[in-house]
Amino acid sequence: MSTFKNWLNTTKSGLTDQVKKFKNKDFMNAVVAGCALVAAADGKITEAEKNKMAGYMNISNELKVFDMKEVINQFNFYVSNFDFSPEIGKQEALKSISKFSGKPEVGRVIVGVCSAIGAADGDFDEHEKAVVRNICSVLGLSPGEFSL
Repeated sequence: MSTFKNWLNTTKSGLTDQVKKFKNKDFMNAVVAGCALVAAADGKITEAEKNKMAGYMNISNELKVFDMKEVINQFNFYVSNFDFSPEIGKQEALKSISKFSGKPEVGRVIVGVCSAIGAADGDFDEHEKAVVRNICSVLGLSPGEFSL
């Protein structure tokens, strides 16, 4: 666990600059899709999880580079897909993320932000880690690189 925390702390310190470098709509969609996947990790997205994600998005230096209204609208779009069907929600979110498959530099930033969100409440649980490992797989990255 300490290896993951070390990786996360190191990664978080550079995420803001990295996110700024890739700032565009597809990248924002992929990051927000990852947020929704992490929120839905246990099979349901509760009001508390929505609030946690929205709160994190509001205070996150990494996500401040995006228009908050757009971020929240996109997050709600992914959440509504999960509400309609968990499988459709998962597939739609992964589709947005998969646009960066084979682009490891961007993929690492997406994984870093998703991991930071998973750990935002101090408990990056196994469900959340499994989701981030799946995101790594979609992006063609090794989960071991992120101590997952």
